[in-house]
Amino acid sequence: MSKGSEKMEFNLKRIKAERIAAGISQQDMANILEISRGAYWKRENGITPIGVEELAKISDTLGIDKDHIGIFFKFNVTERQRLVKE
Repeated sequence: MSKGSEKMEFNLKRIKAERIAAGISQQDMANILEISRGAYWKRENGITPIGVEELAKISDTLGIDKDHIGIFFKFNVTERQRLVKE
């Protein structure tokens, strides 16, 4: 089965984990993105989508270069798709 049938989505837990590991608070990240802490919280918790420019600022702030930005994504595949691949 090709990757075309898989859905790619943000790995929000990874974004949060990298932010915490870097010692950056939600308020600090919100300031960098020029939004409120509440607005950042909504992004980190999947309520509001993260934009491309925001992701670029987040990864830059966390010291993750564009070649490694893929760590913030995961493929969402169904159990059936997983079984077919195995």
